Amino acid sequence: MTTRSTPSAADRSHVTGRARDALTHVELIWIEKSIEYWIRFGREAQQEIINRRRRVVSFTPDSTFAFVRWQSNDYRTILSRIDIVCAVHRGEAHQTLASVQPGGDILLSAKGWPKVERVLRIVDAIEALDIDPVHVAPDHWHHVHNRLAARQEPRTYTRARHSAWLKRRRASR
Repeated sequence: MTTRSTPSAADRSHVTGRARDALTHVELIWIEKSIEYWIRFGREAQQEIINRRRRVVSFTPDSTFAFVRWQSNDYRTILSRIDIVCAVHRGEAHQTLASVQPGGDILLSAKGWPKVERVLRIVDAIEALDIDPVHVAPDHWHHVHNRLAARQEPRTYTRARHSAWLKRRRASR
C-alpha cells in the first residue's frame, strides 16, 4: 500500500495516468461525532492522504469492499448506510455511488442503522469462519440484500457454500 501526503485538491490533479485511472477510488472522511466514512473490509491497492480528516483509498478492478457511511447533526443520526461493492474495469457498466469514483457493481446496499448493524454482524460471522469477506460469493451479498429488503432472515454463509463458490469460480476460468 502506497501512502502519499498531498496538500490540496489542485495539487492532486497531476495524479492521473493509467494506473490511477484503472482503479476505483473511495473518499473517506472522519469528523468526530459528525461524519464517518470508512471501509469495513477490502484490499486497498493504494491510499492517498488528503489531510487529517480526508483520504482516498483505491481498489483494483474485480475487488470487493464494504463502504460504511454515517452522519449526524446536533440532534440525531441522519445517515447510516453500508454498501458492498465490486470495483469495475474502466468502460464497464456500473452504478454510481456517492464518494466512489467511478462507481461499481453494488452487491448489497443497506440503509438505516438496524440494517447496517445486521450486515456488520453478518460480516463478523463470516470472519469468525476464517473466511475473508472479500472472497465471499457475490451471489451471497445479493441474497443478503434481497432478504433484508424483504425483512426476512438471510441464509448463513457456511464453509460448504464458500467451498462450492470457489470451485464454481475456478471451473469458470
